[in-house]
Formats: sequence, structure tokens, C-alpha cells
Amino acid sequence: MSILKISHLGHPVLRKKTKDLTLAELKSPLIQKLIDDMVETLHEFDGVGLAAPQVHESKSIVIMEYIEEPGRKSRGDLPLTVLVNPVVTPLSDDKQESWEGCLSIPDIRGKVPRHTKVQVKAWDRNGKEITLKATGFHAVIIQHETDHLKGILFIDRMEDMKSLTFLKELARYGLDEE
Repeated sequence: MSILKISHLGHPVLRKKTKDLTLAELKSPLIQKLIDDMVETLHEFDGVGLAAPQVHESKSIVIMEYIEEPGRKSRGDLPLTVLVNPVVTPLSDDKQESWEGCLSIPDIRGKVPRHTKVQVKAWDRNGKEITLKATGFHAVIIQHETDHLKGILFIDRMEDMKSLTFLKELARYGLDEE
């Protein structure tokens, strides 16, 4: 496995709509290796989610994983999840604003409104159809990562750019990042 280079804000791959995969493409050794490399890359950069465009691949693949850390606000664990060709449907009109960051926009955070409850239908890495329902932080991760597949970044969803800040300043001035 390999750690992949992260594409940063300004790279055209981040603004393109991705290509859905066929079942044959998904099962190919090349795509399976890409998924393995994305997992290793996610772990290397301590992310909670990663979309293929963030590693310079315009393909409809998202991976997510979140394990609770002692002393942090409880959000519940999210086991390693691979979503291929995901389709997200809001299950509520309710939205909540929370801080978001992105590996493709390092050290920056901003407040983003997201649906509080969503459903996602996708294939897993083996091509099995899956349906997941998510709330709270897990719903935010799903929406953030699947936005990447449409060429949308979290800064595009911000309603007030005044919250855009460097992580260092967020910590320095005691703002609640959770």
C-alpha cells in the first residue's frame, strides 16, 4: 500500500464531477489498490473521510472512518466504510451548522450547515449494494465527502465566510471547534 499525494484547493480535479464506476472497474486490481491506498492515506493524515478526487482520481469513491479518542466530545465510532457511486438523500429538512475542515484545504476551518439526517445508497468495495442512515457527525462526514464527488468543497457551502479561520487561531482564541 502507498500513501497518496493530497490534491489541494486550486487543483482542477477538486472541481470536477467524478465518473461512476462499473462493477467490472470496481473489482479490478487497480481500483482495489486505490481503495487500499486511500485507507492508508486517510490514516496517515488523521482524517475522518477521503474522496478519490482528493488523491487526484476523478472516481466516485469515498472512504470514512472515525474512532473515538479519549477526552474528545462523544460522536460515536464509525467503522471503516467504503462507498462507491454513493447517492445521498436528506431524511429531514433540519440543518445544523458545525465546524468543518478538509485535507484538501489544510489548517482551515469554517462553519457549514448540513442536513442532520441522511441516507446514502452505494456499493461497498466488493460491489454489494448497501444503504446507510446517518445522523449528526456521521451525516456531516457523508455529506462533506460526497460533495467532493460533485466538485463541491466545504467553503462553497458556508453561509457566512466570517467563520473561516485557521485552525491555530481557532484554538488560540478558545472557540469551540466541536
